[in-house]
Amino acid sequence: MGTDNAPMDVSPTLDADASFLLARASALTAAAGNRALSSMGLKVRSYSVLALAVEVGPSQRELAERLRLDPSQIVALVDALEAGGYVERRPDPADRRARTITATPAGAELFARARAAVDGAQREILASFSTHEADALRAFLRRIAYSDLR
Repeated sequence: MGTDNAPMDVSPTLDADASFLLARASALTAAAGNRALSSMGLKVRSYSVLALAVEVGPSQRELAERLRLDPSQIVALVDALEAGGYVERRPDPADRRARTITATPAGAELFARARAAVDGAQREILASFSTHEADALRAFLRRIAYSDLR
C-alpha cells in the first residue's frame, strides 16, 4: 500500500502531485455533494449559487468571480434557479445596468434543506479525520481557494 492510504496502483508522481490530489478530492467530494443534493433538484454548482444568493445577494458578475466560473455558466445556473422560483434578479441600486441575484423565501427554505444534506455528505467524507484534522484541511483549502493565483 502507498502512503497516506493511497492505493498501490497510483503513480508515485501523481501521489506527490498536489494538483492531481486536489482534483481527485474535488471530483470525489463533488460527486458526494451531488448525490446528497439530487433529491432536491440541485447540484454542487447550483447549490453554490443559491448559497451566495441567500448570504450575499451578488450580481451575476460577482457570482462568476466568486465561483471562478464562466459568466455563461452563471446565467444558466441562475436561469434554472429562477425558473424554479428559488432566486430572482433585482435591479442593483449601485448600478442600474446590473442585476443582483437574491433568494426568494422558497430559495432560502431549499437552501436550509440543501445545506443540511451537504453537511451530512461532508461528515461522511471526513469521517476518518479527527476534528483537528478536518479543521486544518478546511484552513489549508481556504488558503489555496482564496489565494490570488490566476
